[in-house]
Amino acid sequence: MSQFRKYMVYIVLILVSIVLLFCIFETEKKMDREIKTHHLRYTGAVQGASPLVSFTTVALGSLRGIISDLLWLRSQSLQQKGDYYEMVQLARWITDLQPEFSGAAAFLAWNMAYNISVTCSFYDDRWRWVNEGLKLLRDRAIIYNPEDPVLYKELGWIFQHKIGNVLDDAQQYYKNQLANDMRLVVTQDPDWQGIADAPASDEDFLKTYPENSDVRNAITRAGFLTMEELHRAFRANSKVPDSLAKALGNNQVMIHKMDNFLRAQYLRDKYKLDPDMILELNNKYGKLDWRLPEAQAIYWATMGLKKTPGNRSLDCERMITQGLFEAFRSGRMLIVDNKDFKRVMIVPNFDVLDAAKKNFDETIKANEDIKSFTSAKNNFMKDAIMLLFNYGKFAKAREYYAMLQKENPGNKEYAGTLDDFAMKVWLSEVKDGSYKKTMDIIDGLLKRSFTYIVYGDDDAAIASEKIAKAVYAKHQTEFKDVQRLILPAYTEIKKNVLSKLMTEVPPSVAEILKNRLNFKGSANPADNLPGIAPGVSVDKWDTSVMKKVNTK
Repeated sequence: MSQFRKYMVYIVLILVSIVLLFCIFETEKKMDREIKTHHLRYTGAVQGASPLVSFTTVALGSLRGIISDLLWLRSQSLQQKGDYYEMVQLARWITDLQPEFSGAAAFLAWNMAYNISVTCSFYDDRWRWVNEGLKLLRDRAIIYNPEDPVLYKELGWIFQHKIGNVLDDAQQYYKNQLANDMRLVVTQDPDWQGIADAPASDEDFLKTYPENSDVRNAITRAGFLTMEELHRAFRANSKVPDSLAKALGNNQVMIHKMDNFLRAQYLRDKYKLDPDMILELNNKYGKLDWRLPEAQAIYWATMGLKKTPGNRSLDCERMITQGLFEAFRSGRMLIVDNKDFKRVMIVPNFDVLDAAKKNFDETIKANEDIKSFTSAKNNFMKDAIMLLFNYGKFAKAREYYAMLQKENPGNKEYAGTLDDFAMKVWLSEVKDGSYKKTMDIIDGLLKRSFTYIVYGDDDAAIASEKIAKAVYAKHQTEFKDVQRLILPAYTEIKKNVLSKLMTEVPPSVAEILKNRLNFKGSANPADNLPGIAPGVSVDKWDTSVMKKVNTK
């Protein structure tokens, strides 16, 4: 082939390539117009993206797909080899190169949170991968695709299922890490109204407190020349810096306002949580505990409904109903292990009960053809009745039991009284139970009873004690002829539970328990078991006191 012909072939190939790239570019533009016209998904300029991402989406054009494919192949190759060090960066690059390809981000986040995390032996390594999955969706993909319900569902699912559920051996570690992380931003009893009312940005703050105002002068006197320095100082200790508090003349009202503003900005920057939305959800559903994964799952599912065109997404609706169910069943945190992250104590949140039922009713009405919501509601009602009964809220338990009977006429399972129903449920849980399972149930109930004594909830403590005794008596009756399955004496079990609990809880909590149980200088509190001060004995909990409680 002559040199001339060779050059002509090259020129023709280059021209053909240019024409094909032009055609692809024009086709892509036409598809974007159709997508925007019919509102199929989010399109147009990528909002909130870094300058680099905005540049690559324009400059690289269709080549972005080819580069993303190569990075994808690289990440899969690394995963097969068990070499995960590059995968976080690769996932970020893929998401940045194809910011509107939400399916890729959803898969990469799920892959890190589920597949890669379980290959790690140490819980802190597992948590790192789960957290990276959360951040890929929350900090990148959703910002690029604010109208895509799939991303909100996937993000909520990691909170609800991976962290909130008990299927992963490290689930208690995850809950502790999330709670301790959120503790830096969310206090135990936050002023959500004040946080929502605070200026929404540094620009708004500077407008609210203009130059030479008392607040701005105090910030300068405290040594903070920029708002960034002030935010950094606050986030170091999760409180208004002492120098600023002093410069404000220790004005507690102003310090509280500054705390609310700095906390609101921390929420927005680190967790992408909008205080206005949190306040809205608290007002709608009851006081949610935002240190727990269920609250955040509800938040992101709700955001998915708000942002999605048409405000409908079955996945997000399901997540809200399930999230409220779990937020009621285990939505209040009592004890966090901020040292070893090994255990956490979570109890029901009765504040959200009525809202959870209302949400079930509304969802069933909006999706009459989907029967799974109805069966889910029945399970919710039964769990609600038992939790209310177990925690000594008998009047509310009777109210919900009457509703369950009305909604299920003729169902023999609900034909008897509330006491009959509760006893059947308790006994069914230990009917076929082993020695260890029965001991675990009794130990758990007694520990819960003592814990509620600490928190001053005597009704719940009494109810837990009653169930523990019923389970104990049932087991002893069922296996009275099998010597190896006979349990130790009930008082001995209680002593052991109390002794162990006193060594597990912080000294301050142990002291509260001693005072509430009215100990008088005993070297070992478990040597005697007096009642809740002032003088109701433990053995009388389910007789004299129980009669009084049952009338409530």
